[in-house]
Amino acid sequence: VALLLLLLLCLHQTPVECKERLLRQLSSQPSSATKPQEFKIGFKTVLLSIVLGILTGLIGAILFALLIKIAVQYINQTPFLKGPVIFSPKISSKTLQSALANENQLLGSSSNGKYYKTVLDNGLTVAVKVLEPFDSGSPEMQSKSVKRRIQQELEVLASLRHRHLRSLRAYVRESDRFSLVYDYMPMGSLEDAMNGVRENHLELRWDVRLRIAVGVIKGLQYLHFICVPQILHYNLKPTNVMLDAEFEPRLADCGLAKLMPNIDRATSGYCSPECLQNCRYTDKSEIFSFGMILGVLLTGRYPTDSFFREAVSGGSLGQWLRHLQQAGEAHEALDKSILGEEVEEDEMLMAVRIAVVCLSDSPGDRPSSDELVAMLTQLHSF
Repeated sequence: VALLLLLLLCLHQTPVECKERLLRQLSSQPSSATKPQEFKIGFKTVLLSIVLGILTGLIGAILFALLIKIAVQYINQTPFLKGPVIFSPKISSKTLQSALANENQLLGSSSNGKYYKTVLDNGLTVAVKVLEPFDSGSPEMQSKSVKRRIQQELEVLASLRHRHLRSLRAYVRESDRFSLVYDYMPMGSLEDAMNGVRENHLELRWDVRLRIAVGVIKGLQYLHFICVPQILHYNLKPTNVMLDAEFEPRLADCGLAKLMPNIDRATSGYCSPECLQNCRYTDKSEIFSFGMILGVLLTGRYPTDSFFREAVSGGSLGQWLRHLQQAGEAHEALDKSILGEEVEEDEMLMAVRIAVVCLSDSPGDRPSSDELVAMLTQLHSF
């Protein structure tokens, strides 16, 4: 708009000045022999004035636009916050800081931090994940730009709301670390539950396991198809599937693996081959990870079990399931503690087929999370 106004101003004023100048020259110069030459000189002057006016206006408009852009970027820049940032009305800044200052119960640890259980002054029990200190990492991780990027990502994660996602309730940025506050899950992780099953301390019936699988894939469906832009979990495995008191699953640590590069996915056994080989993580890679979780629920075996290092297993959980299915012996893969009624066994055998498709070596052959929700919910009424 500024450029157009300047151009109109130049085009409007220059011919008027030119006309007045020509009239003065014609009235003061009686000789007709010099008129053509003077007219040419005047025309060149007018043309030069127009060109200079256009260039001046264009340069001014560009500089003005740059100043506006810089101002907008500065205004929209995420502030570098310290202290608690609260997203839940049940948590106050004062009670959270007081709780974090006390000695808290250690729940577990991972490659990027430790989990603690703490009780706030109002009686609310929360889980706090303390990420690894920045000063123990690379110089890049200590920079303000990286800390600000992590803060921006946490703001996005805090906006996620779904029944099967573990929502971020608050976070605290200190000089060298972030502390993330979540709802406390009394039953722990899916890995804790499956360990209890293997040690005969806990019984997980097939209907409960299927409900867990459906909850996990519904959480992925929300991340892949409802969130704009699409969000990837980046580190889906049983330790990141938390269970509430009714064994309803909630995906934990969504996106944290993207923020904290020191996570070693190769040792977990849940990452897809193309993710490990090409350092790419896509929604089809997450389907592979889900297939592993479904395989664990069906078989009671982990991908890292020594059994899968033997030749008889084919080298992996996915290859073992595929071999048994093709041989018509998928029944042999099922966890003996969940075998019971014939109807349930038919559902489990169908679930084995779904797991095998999810664990396909070709990413293009794997179904989407949207398709898997329909596949799994038709096995049972949810």
